[in-house]
Parts: sequence; C-alpha cells; structure tokens
Amino acid sequence: MLKDTVRTRSYMNAILQNSFLFKGKTAGAKHVYAIECSSIAEQARQIVADNGYADSVTIVQGKAEEVTLPVDKVDIIISEWMGYFLLYESMLDTVIYARDKWLAPGGLVFPDTCRLLVTAIEDGDYRRDKIDFWDNV
Repeated sequence: MLKDTVRTRSYMNAILQNSFLFKGKTAGAKHVYAIECSSIAEQARQIVADNGYADSVTIVQGKAEEVTLPVDKVDIIISEWMGYFLLYESMLDTVIYARDKWLAPGGLVFPDTCRLLVTAIEDGDYRRDKIDFWDNV
C-alpha cells in the first residue's frame, strides 16, 4: 500500500479535508491507536518514534478481533478495509467488528461508503486466443 500513491493520498486528503472532525479526538491530535496484524508493526513503531510521535501514536500488533486496546471507545476509525476490485481480500467484516466493539456513539468510520463501477469491453486478441480458438481445434 505504501507504493499505491492514489489510495494513500485519498486517505490523506480525507483526513486533511476533514481535519475539524479529527481535532482532539481519539484518532487525531489526541491519540492514535493503530492495529496491524503483520510484522510491519515493528517498523511502524520505529517510524512513529523516529518522527517524535511515540506519546500520541500506539501501534498494537495482532488481529482486530483478538487485541485489547488501552481505551474502551474511540471517536474515529480509519481502515483500509477494501480489497482490490473492492471485494477481493476485503476486511469489511473486521472493520464492522471494530466499529461494533470500539466506536463511540456518534463516531465516524473512514471510508464509510464506496462505489464499484463496471463496464464491458472487448479485447479482440484475447477473444481470438481464448474463445474463438475452440471453433477450429
């Protein structure tokens, strides 16, 4: 995801363009709890420390369904829950679990909506190679 600048900038812009929603919340200037299942959590902790945010950002390693946060509720959940093509490898179940467990009443989830647009195309070379091939085997 670090190399996916379109997606990463979309999250950055959502936060920056809605900074009034984050100010002083338990997901913004006050404190951030990041849940990461993979071992990249160790590098994330180092990056947080190197940038001077160790007092306001806590990295929790593990599955969201299995970890314990040091707070009961949070004001905002930001999750990269969408898989590619929106649905493949989706983490929607996990973000719903996190929402139900930790989101304070009136809290926000980012992103909270999505759209999937599909269109038909014709790839003549692909069709000739994979489909028309069977007309004269």
